Amino acid sequence: MQADPSRKIRKVCIVGGGTAGWMAAALLSEHLKGALGQIELVESDDIGTIGVGESTVPPFLQLLAKLGVDEQVFVREVQASFKLGIEFRDWKAKGQSYFHPFGTIGAPVDLADFYQVWLKAALQGYPGGLQDFAPAAVMAREGRFTLPFKAARTPVGGASYALHVDAKRVARFLRTFAEARGVSRVEGIVEDVRVRDDGFVDHLVLKDGRTVEADFFIDCSGFRSLLIGKALKVGYHDWSHWLLCDRAIAVQTENVGPPAPYTLAQAQDYGWRWRIPLQHRTGNGYVFCSQYLSDDEATASMMAQVEGAPVVKPMVVPFKTGVRERLWDKNVLALGLAGGFIEPLESTAIHLIYRGLDFFFRFLPDRDCDPVLADEYNRRMIADYEEIRDFIVLHYCLTERDDTPFWRACRRMELPPELKRKIALFRSGGRLAEGLDELFRAVSWQSVMEGMGVRPHTFHPLTNRIPFDDVPGQLDHAAELLRRVVADLPTHQQFIDRHCAAPSPQVSA
Repeated sequence: MQADPSRKIRKVCIVGGGTAGWMAAALLSEHLKGALGQIELVESDDIGTIGVGESTVPPFLQLLAKLGVDEQVFVREVQASFKLGIEFRDWKAKGQSYFHPFGTIGAPVDLADFYQVWLKAALQGYPGGLQDFAPAAVMAREGRFTLPFKAARTPVGGASYALHVDAKRVARFLRTFAEARGVSRVEGIVEDVRVRDDGFVDHLVLKDGRTVEADFFIDCSGFRSLLIGKALKVGYHDWSHWLLCDRAIAVQTENVGPPAPYTLAQAQDYGWRWRIPLQHRTGNGYVFCSQYLSDDEATASMMAQVEGAPVVKPMVVPFKTGVRERLWDKNVLALGLAGGFIEPLESTAIHLIYRGLDFFFRFLPDRDCDPVLADEYNRRMIADYEEIRDFIVLHYCLTERDDTPFWRACRRMELPPELKRKIALFRSGGRLAEGLDELFRAVSWQSVMEGMGVRPHTFHPLTNRIPFDDVPGQLDHAAELLRRVVADLPTHQQFIDRHCAAPSPQVSA
């Protein structure tokens, strides 16, 4: 049975701008190329955006590719720097650190995953660390960078990377992109959302009395969640019993020295702080649990640790970790903070916006919004949120720290059942329970587990197929070759200066 062309969506209204709203506008305008009719975005300059999410994960580069955006131009325009992974300091114990790299670690040997080969060697006394074989980790350690695909036949070819970005500049870039492709912007504050008898949103009422009608609405109104939460009254899965932090203090500072090609996540007494270096400034923040620390105390602690003079006043961002029971309900799709929030430890906020749009295109409805499509969309997206939630909880629950009530609470929390199962499986020979199309794959789990002190007591039996007498020497050779190749690469700053330096040193607030 063919779709009824008279029921196609004629107009989409996006409520709210910022990164979520303009990303939706850009992707809709590029992917649908007028086939969906009109795309309109309602926002107000009087309502500020959060704009502190400044770190991404590698799939963000897929977004640029799908938009047909030149990555080099984008990096210059948003004053971005490159990100090879995250350094975690003081998480397992004070004074200890580990690295979560993007890309590969080593290469498979015979039928065995590299991790299993390294694990067997380590259990037999081999001293080399797992990250000595991760090209992204070695580049980050040495402050060097190149595009991995430009060195595909070398030991650094298995690395991957993401970007550190200025979130407000990203929103402006995407706005320019979207408006050039026909998206119209309406300046106004949404005062009311009118709902039809069948539960669908009919139209918006703006503060000045104007109305905005559409067939489908995308809620990018942030924590206010004007449509999915307030109008449609979709409930919220509260995950604060697993992720105890509920507030963040954010501030931007002048750069001190060249930007590092990685994010720093340093554990604190009652949470953790981030450092995200861009080309012309650095983003800083303290994510903390308000049960143990006040805003003033968190601000003072963070400001005592930042490097460089602040260029804006610190901003307080309260949040509740969790996700809506449904991210698509009737003719409303929620993106970004309107749909849910998982604290920024692994830089997944922008990824979830892109992911939400990617799945929406797969299940694109007509005006009737078949609930079968929405049900499958919600199943897949909420599974993504839960996967990311469990991976972030992993960083907390494995800590050996007991120096504050916060860390003691993290150690004794009852874990999500799926995470509990994954940890038990990994302890049993380093095995992993990976699903389809997950964001965090084997390298991520192996890196965090090893970094937090979870090393299996045995290895996979297939590793015994490999003659092992020469393996330690082969590992040493591979690590040394990687170090030599990395040593010949440009520094991160040199790479930026040669290829994608921002045109001016002006700092955005």
